[in-house]
Amino acid sequence: MSARRDFGEQLSAKLERHLERLPEYAQRAQETVQRYFPPADGHQRPNPLVRPSARPPRVTDVPLVAEVTTRWARWNEPAAKLERRKRRASRALSLWVVLTLLCVLLGVAGVLAEAAMALMAGAAGVIVFSTLSIRSGMRLRELKRTPVPLRAASPEPLPLPPTSSAAYEPMRRLAECEESLAELLRQLSPSDAVPEVSVDEARTTAQEAARTLRGLAARIQAVERARNASPAGERAALDAAVNTLREQLDDGLDGYGALVAAAGRAVAASTSGMRQSQDALTDATDRLAGLALALRELS
Repeated sequence: MSARRDFGEQLSAKLERHLERLPEYAQRAQETVQRYFPPADGHQRPNPLVRPSARPPRVTDVPLVAEVTTRWARWNEPAAKLERRKRRASRALSLWVVLTLLCVLLGVAGVLAEAAMALMAGAAGVIVFSTLSIRSGMRLRELKRTPVPLRAASPEPLPLPPTSSAAYEPMRRLAECEESLAELLRQLSPSDAVPEVSVDEARTTAQEAARTLRGLAARIQAVERARNASPAGERAALDAAVNTLREQLDDGLDGYGALVAAAGRAVAASTSGMRQSQDALTDATDRLAGLALALRELS
């Protein structure tokens, strides 16, 4: 009985080793067949038994790293820096005012108690802290009058979706369109051909549309993750959902591109002061605003 059991265990072990090497055997057999019978189209056929090599992961694919990168980009925005300077100036002003009041009370107490040292310390403190208060107040007033700077091109751009995602190419196009539109609107700001109100409206509409498109791209990635984790029978419906969202994303990018084209025509016609440039920019802005609203309602 022990001899039979040992023979059965050895046979099972050998069978398992051969089963594990079955994809390797199939790959060798396919290479041998293709060596003697190459395909007519000249392309090597994929082996269905061999799992394709996965794309090497990137650091930005990690959700925590992507979130930290996005928050760092927001922290370094000019508008956020200006707001932090305002808060620091306001806190400094409050501190110097409180210290000035305390020195005034110290001086009053010195007068009442006929203490010369307390009176002198209070007077000196009032002079010093009131001077610092005035300087902080002027600094805060200057900062409040400073216009909010536009969002400059970030040295660390927002992370793109993985290259395997259907949202990668649209988001790459969106990043390029944002850079082009920002440069065109900067050139239109001091121009007389297009009013500043139209330029600001185009900029605001473009920012809102970009946020909507990025939200749509995030939905695509969520559906793709659900599809990859679903059984094979459920993936067809999720693939159809991804295709529908991708069509909506492409429509939104077409509207964004139309606004970029209108801004480019406005810059080209700004020297001659053509009225058509302003009308084209306004129409493209209205169309993009309506398209962004429709995408938000669909989501």
